Amino acid sequence: MRLLLVAAAALINGDGAVLLAQRPQGKSLAGLWEFPGGKIESGEYPEAALCRELAEELGLDVEPKDLRPLTFASHPYPDFHLLMPLWTAQRWRGEPKGQEGQHLAWVQPQDLDSYPMPEADIPLVSILREHLEQRRLS
Repeated sequence: MRLLLVAAAALINGDGAVLLAQRPQGKSLAGLWEFPGGKIESGEYPEAALCRELAEELGLDVEPKDLRPLTFASHPYPDFHLLMPLWTAQRWRGEPKGQEGQHLAWVQPQDLDSYPMPEADIPLVSILREHLEQRRLS
């Protein structure tokens, strides 16, 4: 089975909301909401791939030093196995805009379950919520 390496980010704004992107029509898993990111190309570091993807998909300038590793997903799909590290980021330049026709939504952590997600993303939600709650309490 093919291994697919993907990097993703939980972008967190000043109100504590998390940015989700809806997969556009014509792509696999169209209509589902996910943490923005994309494939890691051959020879590319995961953080560099994520910064590149956030620029391409959202028009954001994110520096690798502003990414904080949080967790990862390891999930078998029928045609491949997905390995996806998830970082958090609270600093970037620009306003996110769907550059590939995808819809975007800023979602409060307690409302993330209201957005249908790919199977690999679902377990990340509780980890992200716990992280944000701990951060809020500290």
